[in-house]
Amino acid sequence: MKFNFSEKLILVTGSTRGIGLGIGRIFLQMGAKVVFNSRNKRELNSLIKEFDTSKAIGIARDVSCPNESRILLEEIHQKYGPINNIICNVGSGKSCNPGDENFDEWQRVFKLNLWSTTNIVEASQNFFANEGGSITCISSICGREYIPGAPVTYSVAKAALNSYVKNISIPLSKKGIRINAITPGNILFEGSVWEEKMQANLESLNDYIINEVPLRRLGNVNDVAYFCIWLSSEYSSFTTGNQFNLDGGQTRGF
Repeated sequence: MKFNFSEKLILVTGSTRGIGLGIGRIFLQMGAKVVFNSRNKRELNSLIKEFDTSKAIGIARDVSCPNESRILLEEIHQKYGPINNIICNVGSGKSCNPGDENFDEWQRVFKLNLWSTTNIVEASQNFFANEGGSITCISSICGREYIPGAPVTYSVAKAALNSYVKNISIPLSKKGIRINAITPGNILFEGSVWEEKMQANLESLNDYIINEVPLRRLGNVNDVAYFCIWLSSEYSSFTTGNQFNLDGGQTRGF
């Protein structure tokens, strides 16, 4: 398969670090024009200067807010034209310990892990190219089954996201828009929970990976990024409303 995104416009939300940044980098390498997004304007501007290419665009908006999402999509369309693909990456697995949930924490976690996607999907539908396009949502295996130690708030928010992808795919398909979710497992990147665990107790982490992950390694940002490339390409044109595990076999695909 040969991927060519040279005429494509891609939006990657939450893309100044970690998985989102890795996804944006790969799309740039594939020739796409990429809109990087973050709430932090200073961090975003610094990142765009590092790329040193007119195909890297930075727009600071908080996509967990409906109005900010609408303004973001309108600005992209007015300045750069119709969108071809969106990667909804905003989210965080950091929350309170299981059993310590409260109303404010539920609100915060759902805002980050669900509303940040639903806002963008709702705001974007009239700004895709005439032939349609695709949306890929970065979810988690925590939303598919019980993962020991995972925050309850995060797991429930990602389960809601997975359900949203499945159900919204039907009305979106009538507009020529596909939507799918990737449910990663243990992805290592700078600043991630897995980096913290590695630094705290490498031996314990290695035992966990050997015992729980059949492929016996942590995932990396490129594992996720290349899956996004496939889901955004013509080679996946017959799939929508699905969730794709990317966890080294940890949850056995169920």
